[in-house]
Amino acid sequence: MPPTQSNSFVVDGTLGALLIGVLVSYVLFGVTTIQLYLYRTRFPKDSLRMKLLVAVVWFCELGHIICIGHMAYTMVITNYAHPERLANIPKSLGLSSLFNAVIAPCVQVFFALRIYRLSKLLYIPIVAGTLSLLYSLATVALVVIGLEFSPFTRYLDRWGWLMDTAWGIAAANDVIIAATLVFWLGRRRETRSSNDTTTAVVDKLIAWTIVIWIAWYMVTTRLYANTFLASLNSRATLRTTMTTLPPSPSFALSPTTSYPVYPWMQTAPPGELAEMAFASRITTTRYSTLSISKTIR
Repeated sequence: MPPTQSNSFVVDGTLGALLIGVLVSYVLFGVTTIQLYLYRTRFPKDSLRMKLLVAVVWFCELGHIICIGHMAYTMVITNYAHPERLANIPKSLGLSSLFNAVIAPCVQVFFALRIYRLSKLLYIPIVAGTLSLLYSLATVALVVIGLEFSPFTRYLDRWGWLMDTAWGIAAANDVIIAATLVFWLGRRRETRSSNDTTTAVVDKLIAWTIVIWIAWYMVTTRLYANTFLASLNSRATLRTTMTTLPPSPSFALSPTTSYPVYPWMQTAPPGELAEMAFASRITTTRYSTLSISKTIR
């Protein structure tokens, strides 16, 4: 019997790719949830504003993962053996984009504020915030327009340029934020190059900044959330680095000077850690290594 259209349809490059993307996205959602647990246990004294931001990001992640799961089930199971239905994309895909339109700006603005704390300059955060707003508006417009278009191929022919523009804006914003963070962290490293502890901390920050901004379409939302939570959770590792590495000889007051690890250095909330660090520099140079903590508030 000659193969029918349904039997001869090749799914590896269509449904197979979709299914792999969804599975990878689910794995990364698990990583996000672990990051959330670590954040809740390590930083219970964070501000209410930060906790609310974390909650918004995670619940939007949950909504996004439910939507793409529904989309995958509809296309792989419900429409099984009906390749002609592939052009009718489930509405849940558009709804998932709305969640992404919330998550991406939240994370991008969070890192833009870090840039401001590092540089004290407003133009980069303003540019990043503007690009985030444009991406959100473009995404919402695409979702609203997509509700009226069927099949999906017709939608792409008419509005594909706006979709490309939206993702181009998001990618450009990611590059700007990552490059700016690396630049200013590098400057901090150069100005404090004589301090081994500070250099080690800044090296870690630069490495994490470079790695965590790599994204693909199907897993972009997961990577945004993991970037955000990993950045918050990294404060514990950075505190350990600052309190366990031996101090730089150039800051020693005498050959026998000791550098004790005080309890507040391990338990202070992120905001207080920076203030105490800078206050200590007024009276002594022993804890000048803690000035870098301003970058991880």
